[in-house]
Amino acid sequence: MMRTLSLVAVVLLACGGVSAQTNSGPDTPARPAANSPASLPQDRHEGLTVSADSYTESGRAKDKFGKANPVQVGILPVEVFLTNETTKPIRIDMSTIQLEVYFQNGRHQDVDWLAPEEVAMAIAHPGGPPAPRSRRFPIGIPTGADKKADKLAEILRPLSLDVDIVPPLGTIRGFLFFDLNHDMSLAEGASLYLPDVTSVPTKKPLMFFEVALGK
Repeated sequence: MMRTLSLVAVVLLACGGVSAQTNSGPDTPARPAANSPASLPQDRHEGLTVSADSYTESGRAKDKFGKANPVQVGILPVEVFLTNETTKPIRIDMSTIQLEVYFQNGRHQDVDWLAPEEVAMAIAHPGGPPAPRSRRFPIGIPTGADKKADKLAEILRPLSLDVDIVPPLGTIRGFLFFDLNHDMSLAEGASLYLPDVTSVPTKKPLMFFEVALGK
């Protein structure tokens, strides 16, 4: 009888231990993943969070883009995450987004982002675009077609940031590309600048967003 009671006690203790481990799970705060938007440089206010992840290493960019690797031609890809925490749509004016670059001599420069087609052309022809060739025959074949650049653009387009509206309680992500003229060290002191963001229903402009890419 004593042996039976001892075995029952052991089983109850074991079950209690399992129950304690199971119940402690939800109470343990989750840590953001190393590559999640929460772990990246960001600017957050008025219900919108803008996070940015710059790909300065060629190996990392190659894993992402394959043969359409922008870093190998001096172009910096920046993955942008736009998280709308409100119940209203938010409009982003893509045309005014820039990368603010600061040089050691104190000089400052605003760099516009490149379209995927421009990046593809730079990768396909790092020495510059080839001279156009004129063809008389056969009639109907367009001149200036670049199949190599077109194939690279097909890789870049789906990965690029293409946004007009960030939906309520939604997140949109994608890459923007900036020509740093092969000096990726400039990214450490650069900032992604979004000056024109508005709340759609009221057309109320939000304060600008500026995300420092460096650590």
